[in-house]
Amino acid sequence: MTGTVYKSTGSWYSVKTAEGDFYDCRIKGKFRMKGIKSTNPLAVGDRVSFDLETVGDETYGIITEILDRRNYVVRKSVNLSKRTHIIAANVDLAFLIVTLNNPKTYTDFIDRFLVTAEAYGITPVLLFNKMDTYIIDEVAEVKYLSSIYEKIGYRCMEISAKEGLGVEALKTLMEEQTSMFSGHSGVGKSTLINALQPGLDLRTAEISEQHKQGQHTTTFAEMFDLDFNARIIDTPGIRGFGIVDMEKDEVGDYFPEFFALKGGCKFNNCLHIDEPKCAVKDALEEGEVAWSRYKSYLQILEGDEESYRTDIYAED
Repeated sequence: MTGTVYKSTGSWYSVKTAEGDFYDCRIKGKFRMKGIKSTNPLAVGDRVSFDLETVGDETYGIITEILDRRNYVVRKSVNLSKRTHIIAANVDLAFLIVTLNNPKTYTDFIDRFLVTAEAYGITPVLLFNKMDTYIIDEVAEVKYLSSIYEKIGYRCMEISAKEGLGVEALKTLMEEQTSMFSGHSGVGKSTLINALQPGLDLRTAEISEQHKQGQHTTTFAEMFDLDFNARIIDTPGIRGFGIVDMEKDEVGDYFPEFFALKGGCKFNNCLHIDEPKCAVKDALEEGEVAWSRYKSYLQILEGDEESYRTDIYAED
């Protein structure tokens, strides 16, 4: 039998078949993906083969094979820096929910997410949430950030999960797609999913006033079928987004505005740092490339995994 992993709790997996039946499954022995040293061999969205076993009155599945992945989203595990964590597999759209405060999403976190999506062939979308709570200056900041990313070619949407702003447009974008929602804890992922699909009643929590962070209501990834012909993967709030297995000379290729300019650099292997006649540095000085993006690029090159803020606490 074959099916898709809808839920992963570490040792057990909920797998849905094409006929719509769900089976609780576990892995047979030790699974290791070729070339991937991951904390989790299976991820939500994976297609798997499994056999059914019956013990007493209980029937469960034994996963025997992970079918080829079309793509996946992976990051370094914060606590196990030499290992990776696969967030989701076989994703069409990767939505990053961004908030200006409570908690604040910094541009270097956004850029790491976008670089990872570019590297693994997934279309990212930035969702600026909690628009109903922002004062005039904060709305202007959202407009400014959107202008930076839209100029590069990324889609940006202004939404309010609580007020329903932008929800219908988001539904239209998600139709016939498998979408992943990600972001820091407290940005409103569960509230937004509840707005998209009333009745799911995903648990939500208020922001901690002491630390201005979320309460980590999602503790494992889970996929849901939505009634407007879409699937969504809800992921735990994440603190950091460590870049995985990327050589220095290829990082710039995952910054679309850098890649478009690299042909104008004097050297084919230009890293856009100290080299003469660098088209990226020239564009930076002319204001055609955002300084925030260039700063993120340098941090990734330097392997500065945790520099992008420590005021957002433990991951879940």
